[in-house]
Order: sequence, then structure tokens, then C-alpha cells
Amino acid sequence: MIDVNELRANPEVFRASQRARGADESLIDAIISADASRREAITRYESLRADQNAFGKKVAQAKGEEKQALLAEVKELAAAVKAAQAESEAAQAQQEGLLRTVPNLVIDGVPAGGEDDFEVIKTVGKPRDFSADGFAPRDHLEIGELIGGIDMERGAKVSGARFYFLKGVGARLELALLNMAMDQAVAAGFTPMITPTLVRPETMQGTGFDVAHDAEIYRLADDDLYLVGTSEVPLAGYHADEILDLSGGPLRYAGWSSCYRREAGSHGKDTRGIIRVHQFNKVEMFIYTTVDEAAKEHERLLAWEEEMLAKVELPYRVIDTAAGDLGTSAARKFDCEAWVPTQNAYRELTSTSNCTTFQARRLNVRERVAGEEKKGTRAVATLNGTLATTRWIVAILEHHQNADGSVTVPEALRPYLGGMEVLPVLQ
Repeated sequence: MIDVNELRANPEVFRASQRARGADESLIDAIISADASRREAITRYESLRADQNAFGKKVAQAKGEEKQALLAEVKELAAAVKAAQAESEAAQAQQEGLLRTVPNLVIDGVPAGGEDDFEVIKTVGKPRDFSADGFAPRDHLEIGELIGGIDMERGAKVSGARFYFLKGVGARLELALLNMAMDQAVAAGFTPMITPTLVRPETMQGTGFDVAHDAEIYRLADDDLYLVGTSEVPLAGYHADEILDLSGGPLRYAGWSSCYRREAGSHGKDTRGIIRVHQFNKVEMFIYTTVDEAAKEHERLLAWEEEMLAKVELPYRVIDTAAGDLGTSAARKFDCEAWVPTQNAYRELTSTSNCTTFQARRLNVRERVAGEEKKGTRAVATLNGTLATTRWIVAILEHHQNADGSVTVPEALRPYLGGMEVLPVLQ
């Protein structure tokens, strides 16, 4: 949730953020109007409460008919106080409802526009020239079937479209990738976490997802629980309603979980293979830090993602995501996209978002403010970043394939595969 005090003081900054996202600017003026009504209602209520308290003392000192007359007035005043309280609470609820519809304030420098308006920050490595190798590349599914690593047909038989089995070297490759990611995270000071994949609605909403209207979320209606699309959600809720001690530096967690997405808007897109599926596994970095350190932590998250990409020897580019493609909670997001040869395109493998104080305000996660005359608390900043996920298998299989359909294992992954140098074609 955005800071209403900041919005009241700098409304044009928020209007500009809405414009950059392609979102409704008038919402900012609606919030300002609702905020004024809320403050007027609170003032009216507090004034009537003061009158009621003063009148109570007057009644206590009165006698006889005068007291009876005053008691009648007290009854009317009490009704007025009750009405003013209800009006105040309604105004508060209206403002909070509007505030929850406003996405996070974008950071200066974020490109304006939609999905195609990103800016390329840098490109690392070159796409492999298969013509120089003397063969045309196979796609990841054909390779996965040749090495006995992917079974889409039985996945669909068991669970439906966009489900799959990873088996044999496919299953081992995913475990190797995720274990390497977790080892890197631990070496960087992250606490490893196996997180719940079902969360309460307040946790899902607190992270920035609209549980009432988000078609991507799976809901278990009988239990009022939601399947997460990323371990960012349970990790964001981990410290809800807590005051954190960040004097020793950021709190860094690495969550390993299965993730679930309905892919409701992806009809006809990426229907072949495991690029866009309903269930996948992921290691996700999540950080609680001070507002002042958030931008530096964002740079570190991106560097850790690039370190993983270097280990699996993939060519990639880093993009600065445009405001309209950020999602509700992100103030800035960098994506790392690896080259997928058979698609002749870069595809997202990782993303890292600086959510500033947006999630922390919704989940009531604060830190103590030291070094001031009046010590208090303030919202922390939260950030997240993908370190490895099932989709990486797509780029690894395609980029490192050989003419016979076997796959050369990147050197850094070999210790996690028992020393295997090649994923062989099944005979």
C-alpha cells in the first residue's frame, strides 16, 4: 500500500507514476478527496466526543428538572457521537479501499509504457551459431524426449494440459540446478527456507495480489487458501505484524517451493514443452532491508542472478521492465532473458523486483528508527529475485545440445549430477 501522507504532499508524483503505468490518474484525486472527507469526519467525531465528555461533567453537577433536561440532551449527543463515529469509520474504509487499488510508485528512470517498451541494459554472450556446428537445433521438448527427461504426454494424461513429468536425467537436472542455486544463496548469506505453498488470503493480498480478480491464482474455496505462484508470497508474510531489527544488515531468505499458475491469459501461447506450465519449482531470493539500502540490494540481487546464468553458460540480456509491465507491487524490475535458439528470441529466466515499502505497509512489517529524539517505527523495504526455476531447463537443453540430441552439461553443474559431463540419448 502506498503512503497516503506522501501522496497528499506530492500528488503529481503519483499521477506521473500512474501515467507511466498506463493506469487511471483520476484515482489519485479520488484518494485525495476521500482523505479530506476522512479527516473531516475524524475531526467532527473528536469534537463531539469532547463535547460529550464536558457535558457529562455538567450533568453530574445538575439536580432535579435541570438534570432531566440535560439527560435528554446527553442522549441526543450520544446518538450524534455514534453517527459521527460510523461516518469516520466508513470514510476510513473508503480511503483504504481506494489505496489498495493503487500500484506501487514507480522509481525514477523506469521506462514508461507496456510490455514491449522495456530498455535493454546490457547483453552478455552471443547466441550460438548452429550453422557453424553443422546441424539445425532441436527444441527442448524433442531433446528432453530423446534423453528420457521430459514426458508431456503422460503429464497431460494425469493432470491435463500444461502439466508434465520430469524423469531420469530431466529430474536430476532440475534438482542439480536448484541445489546449485541454493548453495550459491547460502554462500551469499541467505537463510534457506522450504516454504508453504498454500497461504491465507490476507497473505496473498498483502504481497500485492488481488485475490478477488486475479485469474492467475488457484484458490481452494473450501479452505479459503491460495496456491502460491512464487515463494515470495509466504516469505513476505513470514514477518507480518512484526518489528524487525535491521541494525545488523538486511534479512535475506532463499525459498524453495513448488509454484502454481493458472496461465489464464495464455491460450495458444507456448503450448509446446515446459516454457509456460501450471506447476514448476523455483528458488526465490527475498530480502527485508531499510528503505535507504533497497536500491543497492536490488543491484546485488541482479548480480546474483547473473552469477547463476554465468554458471550455466547461457547468453542473455538484462532488461529494465517498463512501468506498465511491472505488476502491482514492484517499483522497478529487472529481467534476465536467455537466448532460446529454436524460438530465435530471448525468453525470461529470472526477474528481480524492488517493492520498496509497498508490501511491508500492507503486511505491517516495520523496523525501529534509531538515532532520533523520538524513536519510532517505519515500514521496511522488501525485494525479491529468482535464482533458478524449471524454465531454465529449456535454455540449457537447447543451447548445450549436440548433433545427436545429447546435451553437454555446463561445468559448474557437473558436481551436482554426480560428475556427468553429457546427458546421453537413450538407446
